[in-house]
Amino acid sequence: MSFNTAPTETIDVEGTNFLYRQAGERGGVPVILLHHLTAVLDDWDPALVDGLAVDRHLIAFDNRGVGGSGGTTPNSVEEMAADAIAFIRALGFTKVDLLGFSLGGFVAQAIAQQQPDLVRKMIIAGSAPAGGAGISDMGAVLQDALGKAGAAGKHPKHFLFFSQTSNGQEAANAFLARLAERKTDRDTPISNETIGAQLTAIHAWGQGDPSSLNKTAHPVLVVNGDDDVMAPTINSFELARRLPNAELSIFPDAGHGGIFQYHQVFVQQALAFLA
Repeated sequence: MSFNTAPTETIDVEGTNFLYRQAGERGGVPVILLHHLTAVLDDWDPALVDGLAVDRHLIAFDNRGVGGSGGTTPNSVEEMAADAIAFIRALGFTKVDLLGFSLGGFVAQAIAQQQPDLVRKMIIAGSAPAGGAGISDMGAVLQDALGKAGAAGKHPKHFLFFSQTSNGQEAANAFLARLAERKTDRDTPISNETIGAQLTAIHAWGQGDPSSLNKTAHPVLVVNGDDDVMAPTINSFELARRLPNAELSIFPDAGHGGIFQYHQVFVQQALAFLA
């Protein structure tokens, strides 16, 4: 079964309904997918998820207040991490791997710090440590891309996730086509309230202190494109420098969404790292 046909499931997490979808054979240590600013379940690239699901059990979910999940989105990364931990515990898992993209990479770091024993390995893509360069500007970058997209008749992700080269824009078109493949049982679009809370959380993360990262002993694969305009690529180098057990992979001619542009290579790297 592909991620595009995976049913949307719900679970009660401390009195709030959380939406999630699963891919891959059940069993072993599951991979929890942690998503980006403005994203809902339908924003996970099915090619990436299906590639990883050949070998792993994956679970994508809408955190509190996001998409079709209930409750109100918190305005701090630490609270988002606490909600993610509650969701993982509600599913009955005591050990997970994390794949955090962008804002999800912030949440992954916070989960590992709040509940280190819950996490086995982490993949952090298109992300940054607390206090990272340019992170507090992400809201302004988003606004700029919305303006450019409107003027060009394009999707904002053409500007936010991919390089402006012909390769990058072809990859953007292919990625957006994959996101549109699911025709039924689609998620609820993100609300403006949730986007506001997420931007507040991101801005605070950009003002934060990364010094505790040197205590995060988990194996981490840090991934990005070489020209990330949302979480500038220097932050991935900084994450790899600060984390004591990190590997770094930088994709050429790629932006924030490098893992989607190079999904086949990324899947190979990720499965090897998680094995």
